[in-house]
Amino acid sequence: MSQPLIDPFARHIEYLRVSVTDRCDFRCVYCMSENMTFLPKKELLTLEELDRMCSAFIRLGVKKLRITGGEPLVRRDIMTFFKGMGRHLESGALQELTLTSNGSQLERFADDLYAAGVRRINISLDTLNEEKFAQITRWGRLPQVLRGIDAAQHAGMRVKINTVALQGFNEDELFDLTDWCASRDMDLTFIEVMPMGDLGNEDRLDQYWSLKDLRARLEERSTLTDLPERTGGPARYVRVGDTAQKIGFITPLSHNFCESCNRVRITCTGEIYTCLGQEGHSDLRAPLRGSEADIDLENAIRAAIALKPKGHDFDYSRQKVDGQVSRHMSHTGG
Repeated sequence: MSQPLIDPFARHIEYLRVSVTDRCDFRCVYCMSENMTFLPKKELLTLEELDRMCSAFIRLGVKKLRITGGEPLVRRDIMTFFKGMGRHLESGALQELTLTSNGSQLERFADDLYAAGVRRINISLDTLNEEKFAQITRWGRLPQVLRGIDAAQHAGMRVKINTVALQGFNEDELFDLTDWCASRDMDLTFIEVMPMGDLGNEDRLDQYWSLKDLRARLEERSTLTDLPERTGGPARYVRVGDTAQKIGFITPLSHNFCESCNRVRITCTGEIYTCLGQEGHSDLRAPLRGSEADIDLENAIRAAIALKPKGHDFDYSRQKVDGQVSRHMSHTGG
């Protein structure tokens, strides 16, 4: 067996997030500009290259694979890739295959995803108000997403809702969102807005809603009990009152979670980012395309992991967006 991937801070890299496209059928205001210039298709890894890339990481010890975008399900023939990754689940080399989606295409693909081995899915949803949903996604339609959630649950997948906490936008829906998720037996994770992309730094300060404050509001109504469990991601979880509901908090700004970071990200063009909040990255496309053998690719992966930083630099504490990274979230993958 190949030696496992271990970064300079003795963290085992077992979680890979792969963006399969920078394209999306929404234009969420904290993720994309309304008039995006997308990458030329020739720069994107082919589905065969994505398979080879992911398979190399799995050989090197990755146990959890999350597919992201953009919106991953808008990539043409993407189910071919999911079916290919299913062979690693069958062999036991891969423990979990998941994806993050806006839900728009789930009505079409939920059954196929389940057949490929996907058992959990994260769906991004920031509001239950149809008018506000259209506002924040620019192009999105809430009923279509809700039908997608229905389809995912009907197919047998466990659904988790990801909600970006946005001051002045969904503060008034805090309890509506938590109650709705509880009624449908869906977990819910709140995420602090991150300073990414050239969308206007001052807007991010206006949008920032600390999850410390959000949690305090939840505790006005219910007792929250901290849970020790981890799912391989940055969220920290609580149990709500005496119920089975679980709520997560991803707090890159009010609480740095980097000490246990076991994940890296691959862009749709084959760049590896070992930290979401840093600009540093390495190119894996060149060694991937440079040889049919995988030794150069594996060496490049190991060299990239050796450069993984201790943590990110996101910081709003001085009332300016320190740690701003210029790339859009859709480029790296959520």
